[in-house]
Amino acid sequence: MLQQAFSYALLHHAELSAQTRTHVELALGALAIAIALAYPVGVWMAGKRRLSAAAMGVASGLRVVPSLGILALLLPVLGVGTPPSLVALVVLALPPILVNVDAGYRGVDEAALDAARAMGMTNWQRFLRVQTPLALPVFLTGVRGAVVEVIASATLAAFIGGGGLGETIITGMQVNDPAQLLVGGTLVALLALSAELLIVIIEWSIPWRRMAQR
Repeated sequence: MLQQAFSYALLHHAELSAQTRTHVELALGALAIAIALAYPVGVWMAGKRRLSAAAMGVASGLRVVPSLGILALLLPVLGVGTPPSLVALVVLALPPILVNVDAGYRGVDEAALDAARAMGMTNWQRFLRVQTPLALPVFLTGVRGAVVEVIASATLAAFIGGGGLGETIITGMQVNDPAQLLVGGTLVALLALSAELLIVIIEWSIPWRRMAQR
């Protein structure tokens, strides 16, 4: 099995490289859009307790919606290809990022804010110099969860012509080729693990987080 998978990877390395590139571009695009949408909304909601609780309930509900179901709902509206795949992945990435942005800013210690006010900081200065640095680790935790979920779910984009490594997996299922399935699944897993490791390194590089863990 392993020898067959290795042989398949060597013979189709150009195709696999192109699929990997498409997979990464799709995942990064969805993640960037999700962060751009969720971050300001999460910050705004953090200061509104009742609205925050309602929004978190909706976000939690979205987390249980299967990605294939989202794709099916989008097909009549957006058709096939990249657009519905991208929208579906954005919908999957939004909840964990939104929840963690809200939690991160709501969890900022009031004593830190009081100290900042005593120093004469404006609201904007407190947001940039106190709240955002303290909320950043929680935000990154949400991004880490979203990245893994998006990379794994991006394989389904191939079902509607969105490309990516899902093409190799789907073809392997159609022709009943375990080696092809192993190659596609391994590459997706490596992408997800690499992305998660990168974010963990970024989290660990935050100096105030390291000090808090000592």
